[in-house]
Amino acid sequence: MTSTPGIPLYAKIESVLADEINSGSLAAGDQLPTEDELIARFEVSRITVRRAIQDLVGRGLVEIRRGKGTFVAAPKISQELTELTGFVEDMQALGRKPTARLVDKKIVAADKSVATHLALTTGTRVVRILRVRLADGVPMSLDETYLPLEIGKKIVTNNLKLEPIFSLLEKKYNIPLIEADYKLEAVAADASVSAALGVTAGSPIFRIERTSYTAGLKPVDYERLYYRGDLIRFVTRLARKPSR
Repeated sequence: MTSTPGIPLYAKIESVLADEINSGSLAAGDQLPTEDELIARFEVSRITVRRAIQDLVGRGLVEIRRGKGTFVAAPKISQELTELTGFVEDMQALGRKPTARLVDKKIVAADKSVATHLALTTGTRVVRILRVRLADGVPMSLDETYLPLEIGKKIVTNNLKLEPIFSLLEKKYNIPLIEADYKLEAVAADASVSAALGVTAGSPIFRIERTSYTAGLKPVDYERLYYRGDLIRFVTRLARKPSR
């Protein structure tokens, strides 16, 4: 590959590979050529190829799978934040197949944050449920759910790999979900989140705190949701107040 004044070689390689991904020549899930193959193709150094791949990773176009290679990433899922819905409802609406992997379920003492969100006294026993949520077999989020004890003890008797907690609350236990508070921030994946989602520690994560309320604005479900930043984007539409 010949150099162009003002354009680094790694940027040119990145552009060529990005064009191949965007055109469909390299489809989602396809493995990119190895470093040695790219070095031979573009006639550049290893460090130049690695910089190009790193930039493609940063753009969310490819992902590195340890011990396997570099693969074209799936297109990001766009999830609207316009109404209170659960993961299963969101994925089904997008034509994806939602599944879950139950990591843990147990009774714990509510710390100050959990107690505040569920309107309980610190130290009150609550049920904690930890699940990995998948779309088409790909881990999308790690969900940490806290429920008041009596409700939670009922919920955990069900098959949480198949049955969504929202549906159980509303359809089986007649606890309607009216509204929810949302808090969303960008964080780096810590060791536990990265292990659960199969991403590198430090990867970008959307961390959502969601408190769902039933009738009388009684909190019945507090969640900490950790969504992969490379696979999802959140969108909403905002109305402007009329000028006065």
